[in-house]
Amino acid sequence: MEYLVDMRLADSARSTTVADGLVFIEQYILPTLELGEKLAGEHRILAGGPLSGSIGLSFIMRADTAKEIDEIVTGLPVWPRMVTTVTPLTTWAGRRNALRSRLERLRAGKTPGETQGSGAAQ
Repeated sequence: MEYLVDMRLADSARSTTVADGLVFIEQYILPTLELGEKLAGEHRILAGGPLSGSIGLSFIMRADTAKEIDEIVTGLPVWPRMVTTVTPLTTWAGRRNALRSRLERLRAGKTPGETQGSGAAQ
């Protein structure tokens, strides 16, 4: 399954001193970029990467389970300093098939929440 991962620097994580900035870059940013390159080389990260002009990442990642995506994302060194959103993605065909099922229910006069056996006015 594929996931859209969006990571933005949390306001509380902004460096306020030169020493904080050095630590942030050396211990969080550079190791995260190295791990991101490794994951891309392993075809785990399929597209995307660091955001231009800001401290953030946005990428598409492949993982077999939600637990696996959680382990990978929380394993990124910069993760504790980020506000992170992970969105599971479906396929084009999967969405099309789901809409076809809904279309058939609507054509049969069923409302979106109705089950096959129930009808509005029988």
